[in-house]
Amino acid sequence: MISSKAREDAKKKIIDVANQMYNCLLNGKRPKLKFPVRSLANAKFDRERGTFVLIGKEKERTLTVNQAKIFAQTVKMMEFSKELLDTNDFSTLREAYYVSKNWGEARFDDQQPSNSVIEDLEAALDFLREELGFIPEEDGSSVVGPLKIVDKSPEGEELKIDCEKLGTGAYNIPNDITRLEFETDADFILAIETAGMFARLNAEKFWKKHNCILASLKGVPARATRRFIKRLNEEQGLPVLVFTDGDPYGYLNIYRTLKVGSGKAVHLAEKLAVPDARLIGVTPQDIIDYDLPTHPLKDHDIKRLKDGLKNDDFVKSFPEWQKALNQMIEMKERAEQQSLAKYGLKYVVEEYLPAKIEDKRTWLP
Repeated sequence: MISSKAREDAKKKIIDVANQMYNCLLNGKRPKLKFPVRSLANAKFDRERGTFVLIGKEKERTLTVNQAKIFAQTVKMMEFSKELLDTNDFSTLREAYYVSKNWGEARFDDQQPSNSVIEDLEAALDFLREELGFIPEEDGSSVVGPLKIVDKSPEGEELKIDCEKLGTGAYNIPNDITRLEFETDADFILAIETAGMFARLNAEKFWKKHNCILASLKGVPARATRRFIKRLNEEQGLPVLVFTDGDPYGYLNIYRTLKVGSGKAVHLAEKLAVPDARLIGVTPQDIIDYDLPTHPLKDHDIKRLKDGLKNDDFVKSFPEWQKALNQMIEMKERAEQQSLAKYGLKYVVEEYLPAKIEDKRTWLP
């Protein structure tokens, strides 16, 4: 699944950590594991890097009476990870939970604590969980356009998928993108919030007319989608333009997660985030300029906007975002991508997006 070098590096890190714990026991000390705190309380936005970075807060897991079970579960999961790497196999998060049923008193009674231990391990070991052999049940989203994806079968046979020749469909991003290689002459990536808008742009062959790769985000993008887009951005030098609904969720959950990282996975921001991303719409100013049909903001929407202005280090780092969010609070309205259909089904393809892509002054950082 993952490259042999990455697999060996991950195994070495696991063995090193295990040896440290073993040496503690030999010296009459309690073995312990340290993890960075995985929340925005342990992060700040680094303008130079363009992502959230950790500020150093840690938690410890020590072999004590109170922590004996969770400590054993962590060690057993680390052992299971090494087994997966030894055999070049993988486990879904759900499978890992059920494997623990054979661990006696160290078994998990619910999947969420099992997932949390795996996330603790990727934070402590500084490897993505996919690099430790664990993959989620959900895969990524869909892409289409001038892109060839070079994959390999389980038997090692090279497979090349042409994302321009998929009929009315699109390529589904797998949950493990480590082994993929890319060939493209596209000019940029257009990442789209909703599956419906992606379907519209694909049906109209927007990607062909503008030589771009369309990527569906399906709401807050899955990690596989984020890694896929990040690799295209870094390895192929493709700009990333993002098209969301004009609302707090589109800005502060979907876009911000893609661009700078999320609170839950803040320790992986540099591996998952795409600092070069730019939001081209639907912006609060677009709602006015295009006289779009709107819906009133709900109380929780306004609270989210105010919280972003007050507490979100990303928002506080960009005056453009402060102005946009304050503008939306004053308007007390939001607009969906599909509201552009007010001017006809093809308006978004023929008028709105071409104009937005052309005019960088209207983008948000």
